[in-house]
Amino acid sequence: PRHKCGNQKSCPQNYFAFKIISGAANVVGPSICFEDLVLMSSVKNNIGRGLNIALVNGTTGQLLKTNTFDMFSG
Repeated sequence: PRHKCGNQKSCPQNYFAFKIISGAANVVGPSICFEDLVLMSSVKNNIGRGLNIALVNGTTGQLLKTNTFDMFSG
């Protein structure tokens, strides 16, 4: 069976499914999936160099904000 975000197992009841994939140099960009919805990816054009952050409401699972923090440039 297919599980949310392509995970190997289903999450227990009352838990959210998520998957965070780190980028590989300039070849593969990072992505953040939450409850089978891609929040950040190169396809959505909302990722950047450094830390990519998605703020999600822990009760409802609603996406509140995304942002990037460039740790290279200081």
